[in-house]
Amino acid sequence: MLGHNVAPMKSLAAARRGVTGRVHTLTRPRLNAGRRGRGFTLLEMLVVMVIIGLLASLIGPRIFGKVDSSKIQTAQTQAKMLKSAIAIMQLDIGGTPPADQGLRWLVERPTVEPQASQWKGPYLDGALPDDPWGHPYILKIPGVGGQPYSIISYGPDGKEGGEGAGADIVQ
Repeated sequence: MLGHNVAPMKSLAAARRGVTGRVHTLTRPRLNAGRRGRGFTLLEMLVVMVIIGLLASLIGPRIFGKVDSSKIQTAQTQAKMLKSAIAIMQLDIGGTPPADQGLRWLVERPTVEPQASQWKGPYLDGALPDDPWGHPYILKIPGVGGQPYSIISYGPDGKEGGEGAGADIVQ
């Protein structure tokens, strides 16, 4: 017979009772028995929020004040890069491009001869960049201060002129 060596199944209550007849329950010891709960109190959360707010009010203006100066620095660097690219293009085509076509010639072949056959571009990787405020750079011929040409960004307002942080950037 198959089942004569198998002990009869006990009920769950009987299985919990040991030899002594007492009911044994499985319990875990509480780790923080002296504390009411495992979370933070509302007061603790408010103190942390006040500290974070104070830090943000002290550090925030310093960080956001650097954004304007970094945009100006970026515009100056891009204008220098465009000016260098025009200088290289001038060596290839034998002269200065016209003001209305000059920056486009950095990425597109001219349509007029002899510049079209002498063009060895593109002279920039990718598209012609806009200034950090989303406005196109301007090629001005003759340039500012007696230069043959200048690259100009009209700054955050996009209009010629301005003072301080809104001043034009000229290379």
